[in-house]
Amino acid sequence: MRKYFGTDGIRGRANGVITPELALKVGQAAGLVFQRGDHRHRVVIGKDTRLSGYMIETALVAGFTSVGMDVLLLGPVPTPAVAMLSRSMRADLGVMISASHNPFEDNGIKLFGPDGFKLNDAIEHEIEELIDADMHKRLSGSNDLGRAKRIESVHARYIEFAKRTLPRQVTLDGLRVVVDCANGAAYRVAPETLWELGAEVIAIGTEPDGFNINRDVGSTAPAALIDMVRERRADIGIALDGDADRVLIVDEKGQVVDGDQLMAVVARSWKEDERLTQPGVVATIMSNLGLERYLGGLGLTLARTAVGDRYVLEHMREHGYNLGGEQSGHIIMSDYTTTGDGLVAALQLLSVVQRQNRPVSEVCHCFEPLPQILKNVRYRAGEPLRQDSVVSAIEHARERLGNAGRLVIRPSGTEPVIRVMAEGDDRGLVNAVVDEVVDAVTRAAA
Repeated sequence: MRKYFGTDGIRGRANGVITPELALKVGQAAGLVFQRGDHRHRVVIGKDTRLSGYMIETALVAGFTSVGMDVLLLGPVPTPAVAMLSRSMRADLGVMISASHNPFEDNGIKLFGPDGFKLNDAIEHEIEELIDADMHKRLSGSNDLGRAKRIESVHARYIEFAKRTLPRQVTLDGLRVVVDCANGAAYRVAPETLWELGAEVIAIGTEPDGFNINRDVGSTAPAALIDMVRERRADIGIALDGDADRVLIVDEKGQVVDGDQLMAVVARSWKEDERLTQPGVVATIMSNLGLERYLGGLGLTLARTAVGDRYVLEHMREHGYNLGGEQSGHIIMSDYTTTGDGLVAALQLLSVVQRQNRPVSEVCHCFEPLPQILKNVRYRAGEPLRQDSVVSAIEHARERLGNAGRLVIRPSGTEPVIRVMAEGDDRGLVNAVVDEVVDAVTRAAA
């Protein structure tokens, strides 16, 4: 069990779990772990638009500079921009201050290596051990402290990077696009990128005030986007989350398109263009069985991993895949990025729409999803899944589903919640088995 790191960095209530003291120690520990060689070491730090970002950024700067690392401050930028700039600016480490789709009260610290990839478990464990150790004797001397500098050209760099993921002849001319930036990290770069590519852009969620990130906007709250697409008769709606590493699409009819359908669209397009490096896609245990069946019909496989885009990416790298993602909208295209990139994924979809000259509702309806029910059970302490009554309920539920569906039960990696998901051809049966397990977990948690 890890003490600080979850499935996506360190995350928790700002000034509760994520305190200045913790951020300082993370900076010191990570800085020490990534000091390799005699060169002048540097770290890039980006953030989303949460009020607490100022506090955490300042503490991280103190931590990194105290162990002799120079700090390059990027300001509010998407998580994939931090990953990209970690490589292009020859940094030894990249940091993103964000709690992704969580409300503003939360915040988090995500770390990237010099290759732009999220850290593996072994390195995170090494950092955790240092956080709890006495690092006083390893601090730099007065002459070796690091410096901090703010970088001004970050947005232009990322916009150019995103645009170059499309062939030069592809434009978005003639498309009316509503983009919802969740009052988050992409509030400037996403509308600008779409406009530069020729789209008529209607932007919402672009007025961050430190408190309104993800509040009634973004990929986890698509109602505002749906209303705007219908009102403005747009061709497509694009919703990013707070740090813009995931995307959700709304078609011209106001219907939501999730990450599974997006992976299906891109997989089909890339297969036709012979761009897939392996005959398949990598997704998590939460992706719909309908996606697996659809890919099978194309002669492609679906490899499943634990929940978390980092595990998807690890499998992709290990087995040579260049397309993967999550139902939630983390789409990873390793030809371009080292992490999920909501804007780049949206651009790839738009290029397919332009090439096929068909409505988004037709392009993105690749398969009929099987009935899938997901319910969450919050608990205060303990391990409810180890209770005999819960184990028995899960076994009985699996027996009832048999080969006609799937049952997935897992604890959240970012909050004290047990997630219970089932899917299958029979909606009534799926509902029944989920309720059976939820009841057992609820009683055990109480």
